[in-house]
Amino acid sequence: MLKQVAVYTARQFTRALVMPNLSPPIETVKQALAYRTRILDAVPASLNFDPKMTLYLTENTSPKQIKEAADCEHVLGFKLYPSGATTNSKFGVTRITSMMNIFECMAKYDVCMQIHGEVTDPNVDVFDREAVFIEQVLDTVHREIPEFRMTLEHITTRHGIDFVKQCSTNIAGTITPQHLMYNRNEMFKSGIRPHHFCLPVLKREEHRMALLEAATSGDPSFFLGTDSAPHTRNSKESACGCAGIFSAVAAIEYYAEMFDGIDKIDRLEGFASHFGADYYRLPRNTEQITLIRKAKTIPRAIPSCHASISEQEIVPLKAGEGLSWSLEEKPEPRTGIRN
Repeated sequence: MLKQVAVYTARQFTRALVMPNLSPPIETVKQALAYRTRILDAVPASLNFDPKMTLYLTENTSPKQIKEAADCEHVLGFKLYPSGATTNSKFGVTRITSMMNIFECMAKYDVCMQIHGEVTDPNVDVFDREAVFIEQVLDTVHREIPEFRMTLEHITTRHGIDFVKQCSTNIAGTITPQHLMYNRNEMFKSGIRPHHFCLPVLKREEHRMALLEAATSGDPSFFLGTDSAPHTRNSKESACGCAGIFSAVAAIEYYAEMFDGIDKIDRLEGFASHFGADYYRLPRNTEQITLIRKAKTIPRAIPSCHASISEQEIVPLKAGEGLSWSLEEKPEPRTGIRN
């Protein structure tokens, strides 16, 4: 799977923040560096790709592991998964508010925490789990440890947008292309649409509009985070299909489509290239890509490494549909986004 999909991200981005929810999970710097090597081996060296890593936060994460992460230039934080919240999250945290000592240690070493922000209480409606998480967990952690840097990943609600806006510069949020494009109706068009199922799930139109407003506002607290997740067709189209949307095939074009749709294409460069780098204290990239207003069609499927096995292919976001923006394959020097 890695060899099948890594090149798509590397063609579009010089850097990517790689999530650790493999099975088994990536819990140590040593494991993260080994995973990073596997990623680089799967990508042509000519693409100049620099994956940045995260470690899987557990209730057994130690101060030593945190210090090692802080000292490693290739590791940018720990990912918090509430246990049972999403793919391979069974190793995650069950009692988040009992981990204040770990959070204080992370704050001490200035290590960021990336968060899948949902409660997993089965009594909480799936569409309310982000809002309840913010109210019951995230707000408490931020109030008690205000210097702690946290990224609320793949925000899906107005509640998430408002939380980030009201907090200090230590808090940021990422926004995916699918949550900018679609509301929850998209999962139920003419039946169940498993390839539009992700976690957190798509929300009401009012929340989509709040995300679009934040993403295109120029507020540096919000930046690009695709949450691209490759799953095979047979694992999506099953009696209990898994969550995840594969957007790496045309991620920057999806964003361009949404920004251009409300005449904010001039805000895309900050959202995609500047704000995330600034937040993670990385130098801004000097190389550029060029987007052109040229129609393209998203492939209906990404072939499996086993080309004859259709069940193993990956169905990308907007499969078979058209876009009005394209990434120029051979970028021209000193150019940015142009019409």
